[in-house]
Amino acid sequence: MTLFNLLYDVIIYLYALSLLFYFSDCIRRNPRAKRIGTGFLIMVSAIQAISITIRTIDERTLPLFSTYDFFFFLTFILILISFFIEKVLKTEYAVLLLNVIGFCAMVQNRLHSPGEGALPSGWDTVHGLLILHVVLANLSFAFYTVSAVFAAMYLFLHRKLKRKKWDNTVRRLPSLESMEKYTYTSMLIGTPLLIVSLIVALMSIFSEGRYILLLDLKVVFTLLALCVYIAYFATRRLRSYSPVIMARWAIAGYIVFILNFIANSWSAFHQWVGS
Repeated sequence: MTLFNLLYDVIIYLYALSLLFYFSDCIRRNPRAKRIGTGFLIMVSAIQAISITIRTIDERTLPLFSTYDFFFFLTFILILISFFIEKVLKTEYAVLLLNVIGFCAMVQNRLHSPGEGALPSGWDTVHGLLILHVVLANLSFAFYTVSAVFAAMYLFLHRKLKRKKWDNTVRRLPSLESMEKYTYTSMLIGTPLLIVSLIVALMSIFSEGRYILLLDLKVVFTLLALCVYIAYFATRRLRSYSPVIMARWAIAGYIVFILNFIANSWSAFHQWVGS
């Protein structure tokens, strides 16, 4: 692996971490997450600047004349613009959207890049991205499992309290407020992880031109689960439903997620990625 390959892998992983924290801040205002996300983004831009400088010195010209270089430089500019927007305009959603586009451009380059320093095209050759996709998907599933457990416990305790059945089990459970908070927090962590994992997977599909995979059961169930969780956050923010309904919503999203894993048996997606 060349130096440029290594730097590119580091950029993508740091960029993914940055997006995770920005997603978290946008879903629920979190200044600490925003600062961490900005820190990772600064590291990405610094490594990009070093890469551009090294190649400019080596080639004695600014690397702009291939599709690979174009997208690499475009991402660098988008990050700089996002810094300006964050500092002056203070619009977090615009920063997030700009960097989602930038991240997609970087992944596209890694999957299908003719430029110097790039690995051959194709998902199977880019093992780092495959690892990133799988790790993020597994982490999201783990946090969604935690949210479903607390949501189920919330419904159980709510039912017990409503019927005024006090027993040792009820006394040992956390309060309803605590379990609602734990459910929400777990989903708050799991959703950005799933979004970034999906970005990597969808970019790989588009790169290979295998658009038929967009209709694959696994992809459909994953997108459906994501829609359920995003709707959860939207309705919770609007306070349209009671905590009991929201707990049921969390469990419904998890059931869709389970169906996603059951769909592996009929899915062509894993055969395509080589698993």
